[in-house]
Amino acid sequence: MTSVPTVSRLSLSRSARKAVLLLHVLSSVSWIGVDLVMGALALRGLTTGDPRTMATVFAALEMFCIPLLLTLGLLSLTTGLLLGLGTRFGVLRYWWVVVKLVVTTVLVLLVLVALRPTILEGAAQAAVVDASLPDRLLDVRRSMVFPPVVSTLSLVFVTWVAVYKPWGVTPRGRRFLRVPAARGSERPRATAERS
Repeated sequence: MTSVPTVSRLSLSRSARKAVLLLHVLSSVSWIGVDLVMGALALRGLTTGDPRTMATVFAALEMFCIPLLLTLGLLSLTTGLLLGLGTRFGVLRYWWVVVKLVVTTVLVLLVLVALRPTILEGAAQAAVVDASLPDRLLDVRRSMVFPPVVSTLSLVFVTWVAVYKPWGVTPRGRRFLRVPAARGSERPRATAERS
């Protein structure tokens, strides 16, 4: 059996690794919680015909969701990178880590480039409270239902990936770990239990 090097670019002590892992899990779980609250607000905004309620919904989305989603997303991304750099898993050695990195990065970018402008537009329109507001905001209200659903499902998928660690070693990981190509889809057994 090939020995697996345990050297990583960033040396984390056991207690530091556990602290970073705790922050990673807490930020990710909190992210899902914010998505669920955003989903409830979006559903309320879609089903109400009252302009004042709609204005309140969009004000809450603007004030609450954007800052929290960005903060928790960036914290999850940063702690995930620290864990990758400070543990044997690396950042690009295993497909499951690469998938987590890509999905998390895409979700954070979507908050900035898609969700934030939509919420700001809705909040600006909802600030002018009048009887025609529900009709003017219909498209925005409909589009607000999808982000929390997509984000929550993506985060649940990423959680599944983190627990089951599918797909094995990347080509870069094979070179680093010196795992033979025939066994490249398996994690090295010598260190599979140590994490």
